[in-house]
Amino acid sequence: MDNKRLVLGLGGTVDYEIVWDSSVLEGLIREYDIRADELTTAVPVSSERALVVTLLAFVRDGVGGERFVASSEIIETFSARFQREITLGGTCVRAAIAMRTLGVTCTLHLVSIDDHVRRLLPEGCAYICSAEEDSTDPHLIVQFGAGVRVTAEDIDFTAPHPNRIIYANDPPNRDLVIAEELGDVLSTADVFMVAGFNVIQDEVLLEERLAHIADDIDRMPAGSLVFYEDAGYHIPEFATRVRDRILDRIDVYSMNEDEMQSYLGRTVDLLNVDDVEKALGELHAAIPAATLVVHTKYWSLARGERAAELRAALQGGITMASTRYCYGDGFTVADYEAVGRLAVHEGGVQMAKTLETNDVTVAVPAFVLDVRTPTTIGLGDTFVGGFIEAYSR
Repeated sequence: MDNKRLVLGLGGTVDYEIVWDSSVLEGLIREYDIRADELTTAVPVSSERALVVTLLAFVRDGVGGERFVASSEIIETFSARFQREITLGGTCVRAAIAMRTLGVTCTLHLVSIDDHVRRLLPEGCAYICSAEEDSTDPHLIVQFGAGVRVTAEDIDFTAPHPNRIIYANDPPNRDLVIAEELGDVLSTADVFMVAGFNVIQDEVLLEERLAHIADDIDRMPAGSLVFYEDAGYHIPEFATRVRDRILDRIDVYSMNEDEMQSYLGRTVDLLNVDDVEKALGELHAAIPAATLVVHTKYWSLARGERAAELRAALQGGITMASTRYCYGDGFTVADYEAVGRLAVHEGGVQMAKTLETNDVTVAVPAFVLDVRTPTTIGLGDTFVGGFIEAYSR
C-alpha cells in the first residue's frame, strides 16, 4: 500500500517505559514521608515527591491519565530508579507501529527527531518533520496491573484495575510546529489521523496551530476521512477551543472510556445500558461530532453519520488493542489472528445489541482477556492503528 494514502500526526515521543516495582515506591513513600491523605492527582508535578503522590493516587483508583511535569530532570531521576526500556510513543507513531505489523505503512508527521526515533520508526513508513535540530524530551510511562499492592507508612491499597499513566515535559510537542509540507502531503491522502493538541499550553499558539491544520485539512480530496483521537488536555478548557475550531472538519471523533468520563465529570457503568445511553447523550451534547467513537474495555461504539461503514474498523481497533494488551510490543500477525478467535465478553455482547437501536449506531463487543501481565501502555493508540488499518481495507 502506498504510504502516502494514510497520514498520521501530529507528533511522536521518546518514551521511558519503567517496569513496575512496588518496593521502589514504598521506599519513596518512606523517604518523602508521604501520607495517605495526601494522595491526589490534582497537585502540580513540580518535584519527584509530587510525581509519587499523583502516581499513587492514580494506581489506588485504578485509572489512567496524563500529567505535565515541571522538568524532564524529574522524569530522568524517577525513571532511573527502575528497570526501563526506551520505546517510541505518541498516538501517531504507536498507531503506525501497530499497522506495520499487518503490512500497512503510512506517512508520519513529527515535531521532534533524534537517533532513537530514526532507529525505532517502523520500516517502510515515511515521515515529515518540523524540527530544525535533534532533541530528546522523554515521556515517563508507568503501567500497573490489577492487584498490585503498595504498603508503607499509613498507605495500603491494591490497584482495582490495570492502567497506565504518562508524565511529560516535551517542548516540541507542546509547541506543535506544523511542517509546511503537510498540506501538500494531505492533498492526495485518503485518511488523516489528528492527535496532539492536548499538550499545548499557550492560547495564541493553539489558535495559530488550529488555523494551520484547518487550512491543510481543506486540501484533502473529497471522500477522505479525518480521524481525531482525543486525549487528556493539560489545560482542560483548550479541548473546547479545539472542538470549536476544527470539529466541522472532523469525520470521526474518538476517545476512550477515561476521556469520556473526564468530560462528563462522573463515572459511567459501562455495562448498564441506561447509564451508557445517558452518558452518550451528554457527550454528544458537549461534542456534537458528525460521528462519535468511544472505545472501552467491554465494547466499542460508533454513533453518527458514518457509523454504518465503521463496523469493520471498530473490530480492527478492538482486535489490535487486545493483541497489544496480551502480547505487548513485538506482537505478530499470528498473535493478532489468535486474539480474533477469542471469546467475546458476554456483557459487551448484550450492550452492543442493545445500543444498536437505530441505523446511526454500530457497537462491537470486546474480547475476554485473561493475561497475567497485560500491557496497558498505548492501547488507545493501538486501537487507532487497528481502526485505520481495517478502514483502509
